[in-house]
Amino acid sequence: MTAVTRRGALLAAASLAALGSRAWAAGYPERTVRIIVPFAPGGPTDIMARLVAARLGERLSGNFIVENRPGAGGNIGMSVVAHADPDGYTLMVMSSALVVNPGLYKNVPYDPTADFTPIAELGTSPNVFLTTATSGINSIADLVRRAKADSKALVYASAGVGTTPHLSGELLKLAAGFEMVHVSYNGAGPAIQALLSNSVPVGCVSLPPAHALIAGGQLKALAVTSRSRWPDLKDVPTMLELGYPDFVTDTFQSFMAPAKVALAIVQVLESAVLAVLQDPTVAAQLQANGFEVLAHGADAMAQRIREEVPKWRDLVAKAGINPT
Repeated sequence: MTAVTRRGALLAAASLAALGSRAWAAGYPERTVRIIVPFAPGGPTDIMARLVAARLGERLSGNFIVENRPGAGGNIGMSVVAHADPDGYTLMVMSSALVVNPGLYKNVPYDPTADFTPIAELGTSPNVFLTTATSGINSIADLVRRAKADSKALVYASAGVGTTPHLSGELLKLAAGFEMVHVSYNGAGPAIQALLSNSVPVGCVSLPPAHALIAGGQLKALAVTSRSRWPDLKDVPTMLELGYPDFVTDTFQSFMAPAKVALAIVQVLESAVLAVLQDPTVAAQLQANGFEVLAHGADAMAQRIREEVPKWRDLVAKAGINPT
């Protein structure tokens, strides 16, 4: 066989493979697709996953179910997805823990770039400092004064060690020069329940799971960590307004698959997810739940992962958190 003939045969084989892949993807999904959420129910990642799963099921005429696999700061659920068959039937909605954990743990059971295939960047949300009606704390200034008066008396809750809310709390301690005790919960839902039951007086969580409780008066928001005030929480100041420069932290939500998933499957999912997020009704629903919709594709998600792994590793080091 000549070089020209061999090249032609290879091109023909590649074309047939691509056609076969597209044909296979055209029938996707043919069975139930599980979307792993590596956190407990009720947190921002769970909220986003359930909203997206329901709409994906409608758009792709399939059954998309959410399966919560909490533990180890998200590492357990991420490990499940990283080692799943790359057939498109195990997916993941994940938070910023994807890029924080490599700097937080000495050994993580996944590589954020090599073990996953990005599908879309769904949205982002600021973190919010919260307190209870009975705490007597009505502002960040009150919180700082209370902590400086007795560092052991003030306890704050977060969704877990190394989450962006936890790191927001550590940044506040560094910026204002005080100490308070961190209590880690297995997700934002349990952290909020601890606040509601008065087990802790202060917390920092991502906005979505707390949004309705703030609006309803069950919890008091002291400040948000976004660049500007949240649209329907206009009376809640930003940390920037309170005199904390560069105090902007957020939690992004990503849609991921295991590495080596067929490109055709990724393209089907990417197109469907972006269409879901660009639906005005869905966008309004997500904003009402405390999310800023991003609706960025696979390439943008991959770029964000590359940029944020070193960013959060540096922040963990500055906060004095030793990798475990």
